[in-house]
Amino acid sequence: MSGVTSSVEVARASRTLLRRQQVEALTGLARSTIFKLVASGEFPAPVKLTGRAVAWPSDAVAAWIDARVAGRMTTSA
Repeated sequence: MSGVTSSVEVARASRTLLRRQQVEALTGLARSTIFKLVASGEFPAPVKLTGRAVAWPSDAVAAWIDARVAGRMTTSA
């Protein structure tokens, strides 16, 4: 778990682009779930890099993770 936490902190600190497998590793979500959440507006949309390649801004993914954690803390308190 500490590897994921440090990855989230790196993503938050540096504005980089994350490929799908990196987003899956950070969020624990499957590819299909990520794209369903993007379609419903519940997850940040990817940025088109080329005709076939996309990536997610690391700060947007980190903010989504932070919001999920904050929501969990609010509902359990």
